[in-house]
Amino acid sequence: MSIRWTLRARVVSLVAAVAAALILLTGLSFYLAKDGQADNDLLIETVQPARIDAETLTAAMLDQETGVRGYALTADRADLRPYLAGRAQEARLLTGLRRNLSGFPGAGETVGRIASAAAGWRAAVAEPLIVSVGAGDQAAGQRLVNDSSRQQFDGIRALIRELQSELIRIRTELTGRLQEAREALLLLLIVAGAVIVTAGVALLTLMSRLVTRPVVDLCGQIRQVAAGDFIREIHETGPPELARLAADVNGMRRRIVHDLAQVRAARGEVEQTGAKLAELNEQLTAQAEELARSNRDLEQFAYVASHDLQEPLRKVASFCQLLQRRYAGQLDDKADQYIAFAVDGAQRMQRLINDLLAFSRIGRASNAFVDVDLDLVMGQVNEQVDEARSANGAALVWSGLPTVRGEDSLLVTLFANLVGNALKFRDPERPPRIEVTARRDGDDWEIAVADNGIGIGAEYADKVFVIFQRLHGRDAYPGTGIGLAMVKKIVEYHGGRIWLDTDVESGATFRLTMPAVPDPATDPANPQPGAASHNSVEEFAA
Repeated sequence: MSIRWTLRARVVSLVAAVAAALILLTGLSFYLAKDGQADNDLLIETVQPARIDAETLTAAMLDQETGVRGYALTADRADLRPYLAGRAQEARLLTGLRRNLSGFPGAGETVGRIASAAAGWRAAVAEPLIVSVGAGDQAAGQRLVNDSSRQQFDGIRALIRELQSELIRIRTELTGRLQEAREALLLLLIVAGAVIVTAGVALLTLMSRLVTRPVVDLCGQIRQVAAGDFIREIHETGPPELARLAADVNGMRRRIVHDLAQVRAARGEVEQTGAKLAELNEQLTAQAEELARSNRDLEQFAYVASHDLQEPLRKVASFCQLLQRRYAGQLDDKADQYIAFAVDGAQRMQRLINDLLAFSRIGRASNAFVDVDLDLVMGQVNEQVDEARSANGAALVWSGLPTVRGEDSLLVTLFANLVGNALKFRDPERPPRIEVTARRDGDDWEIAVADNGIGIGAEYADKVFVIFQRLHGRDAYPGTGIGLAMVKKIVEYHGGRIWLDTDVESGATFRLTMPAVPDPATDPANPQPGAASHNSVEEFAA
């Protein structure tokens, strides 16, 4: 019995064959391109500069001959300058030619012959001429400029032309090899295109025979079943994957036939349950209306508190302050004390109403959550508490804080309250230090705000978050007792929780959690802080 190939096996085999062919063609192309690049580099970086040096060498030798002839005629040392400059240039050019043509034995040998011929000409003609004219025997120097010396110099020029011809031959050879490489690369490209086109045609044929036609046939059978012919058996067709799919659909059809009877039997029970659901729906509607009415009453209360209550309270505070300024010292001490009590009470009532309004608005009039960088939030908090921090020589430190989802203004309020509490309940024996850190804990960020203040007893760990709960007298520490309750409400509004760490040895440490922002580019089990590196620390000290 033959084994039927699955569709996946056929496609994988085809793709593997095409990939192998393309990899082979790519390897050949890379090899040809590498050789072509080497020849091109040799042509540009070696042969072309050598040709230019050969042309320049001809000019350098002519400068030497011209300088020597001129010196023989005039006996003026100034006429030797072209000779000296040409000789120096010749030495430089011959050195460059030897270096560039070291890989070409024939051309390198010609360079050596040129150097020997030039040295022989200078030894036989140029140097004796310079010595004779320099000694005052100008006629002897002129006799050295004869047909023999010209023939000797023409030999040098012939050798240079021979070198140029050799360089032209090398350039022609390299150019031919480059052209052959280009043609071979073009042929490989055409072959690769033919392989891709052939693979595409084969894949389309494979899809048509093994996917399109069997799927169309299977869909036709399924449509007949969907039209209500649940008794019809679905025949397996196509590759093994589609055959298994047909078997699964057939099994599903049998289960549908079985379940249909149960559904019809249960329909009567559903109709009875529908009445109960309608009744529950009416109750939910009534509760929703009651909740909406309660929210309207809360908004009305907020309006009254912010307008109707604060207006007479402002008048009371204003007139009490007028009494205090105008009649201070004119009445007895008791009267001054009573007026001071009235002013303080009115001001505290205003602060209390404002804090209550802020507390009630959390989560009601909100903006959409956005990504908030807590390092930037702490920068704003640092600016808010700058005056209090500078007055106490306090240090506010934070490092490696993440980016979380939330409302920027509420998060600033949250950390401003925690930092403000740390500054308020400082230890009088040492400068305050507040440190804010973060660590990843599963799907959350755990953020700690630690200080070196007077601390909070473990028995008060839950009471500190209760609204209006105070652990100290108003004379010792000012405030309305709403700050930590507001902090807790903000944290819970952002989907986290807050608690007092009772395991610290000194000071107070509040810990809170914030859901982490999903980041598919990092491993959620081992992430890094988002906005700052592990070693970055922002510290502001007075």
